[in-house]
Amino acid sequence: MTTLTWPQRLTAGARRLPEWPVFVLGALPGPWFFWLGLSGQLGVEPIEALEHQYGRLALQFLLAGLVVSPLWRFSGVNLVKFRRPLGLLAFYYLCLHLLVWLLLDVQIPAQAWADIVKRPFVTLGMAGFVLLVPLAVTSTRAAIRRMGPAAWRRLHRLVYLAAILGVVHFIMGRKGLQYEPLIYAGGLAVLLALRLVPSRAKGR
Repeated sequence: MTTLTWPQRLTAGARRLPEWPVFVLGALPGPWFFWLGLSGQLGVEPIEALEHQYGRLALQFLLAGLVVSPLWRFSGVNLVKFRRPLGLLAFYYLCLHLLVWLLLDVQIPAQAWADIVKRPFVTLGMAGFVLLVPLAVTSTRAAIRRMGPAAWRRLHRLVYLAAILGVVHFIMGRKGLQYEPLIYAGGLAVLLALRLVPSRAKGR
């Protein structure tokens, strides 16, 4: 009887799990934080706190999706099937982040456009959102078949640029030098650097 290694056991367990629990559990904090804001449990500036929390969750899911490939390359744990729900959850929270900013924070369309044009950190954040739109639209298996795997992979490399823009947006949007955005920047830098490291599991 063959004994499975721990990466093989984790991979086998992941293959048995459906995607929908990741979507459901990952989406639950969205309405929960909105309720906290409505009930006055997000501090003295609930709109700003809600906006920041949604943006933070978007970055967290985006980086979690970027962890999948290096995890597979360097440890043999294959969680690729969960990369799509993680990416879509990142887009979901980015949409919530944008909606809170537009509808609850700025509220005036002309002012929102002025912010996008004149404030660099808003410009970068919006650019990151625009880059993620085609990735979300083409996240289905039908889109992969229509585009072909090679073209689909080339398009979805935009996620790295979107992540960079998101982290820079986070850093610039905070007043003064704060450690939290730098943690996200460091995590992204490590993930990007790992792409340059030759994998010993090239044929995996």
